[in-house]
Amino acid sequence: MMDWIESTRRLLEAQRDMGIREFWVRSDAWDPWKVLRREVEGCRKCQLWRSRRRVVFGAGDTEAGIMFVGEAPGEEEDLRGEPFVGAAGELLTRMIRAIRMERREVYIANVLKCRPPGNRDPLPEEIEACKPYLFRQIELVKPKVICALGRIAGGTLLGTSLPLSRLRGKVHFALGTKVVVTFHPAALLRNPGWKRQAWEDMKLLRREYDGLELRR
Repeated sequence: MMDWIESTRRLLEAQRDMGIREFWVRSDAWDPWKVLRREVEGCRKCQLWRSRRRVVFGAGDTEAGIMFVGEAPGEEEDLRGEPFVGAAGELLTRMIRAIRMERREVYIANVLKCRPPGNRDPLPEEIEACKPYLFRQIELVKPKVICALGRIAGGTLLGTSLPLSRLRGKVHFALGTKVVVTFHPAALLRNPGWKRQAWEDMKLLRREYDGLELRR
C-alpha cells in the first residue's frame, strides 16, 4: 500500500513540475477496496497465478461484524471467482444461519486468493506472499470477531503452528481483533462426527460477537 502511495506522490510532483495544475480522476480511483482488488488481480508474487482461472478476492458485507477466513479456493471457487460456493460453501451457509445470520451479513475471504493445484495445502511461501492482502481486508472490514476455518487459517492469523485441537474452544486475539478457530467446512463434510464440536465453536463465536455488541 505504501508503494502505491509513494508512486502517486511522485506522479503528482512530476505533473506539478510540468505546469499541470488540474486533472480528472475516476470517482473510484481512491476506493481502497477497488485499489486492493486491482492489486490482488494483478499479483505475481508466487507461481499460483500461472494455474489459476480466476482470483477469488472475497465477498460479503465490507462492514461486517463477523469475518470468516478460510484456507484457499477450491475448483468451483476458481471457476466462479467467489469464496465457498461448493459443498463446503453450502455447509458454511448453514453454519452461519445456525448463529442467526445470513451470508450477506458477514464477510468471507481466504488466506490465498488463488487455487493451489489439486487443492493441495498452501505452501509457506504462498501464504507469506498472500497474507498481506488478507490482513488489509481485515483492516478495511474492521470485524468485531474473526472466525478462522481450519488449522491453516487459524495458524496464519495467529502466527502459530499449533494443531487445530490446541486452537479451538478459546478466544484468541490477532490484529487487534478477537479470533475463534473452528473446523473447515470441508473437513466437517469428511468427518461428520466433528460437527458437534464445530457447533460449540459457533456458539462461542456468537457469544463473543453479542458481548461486544452489548458494550457498544
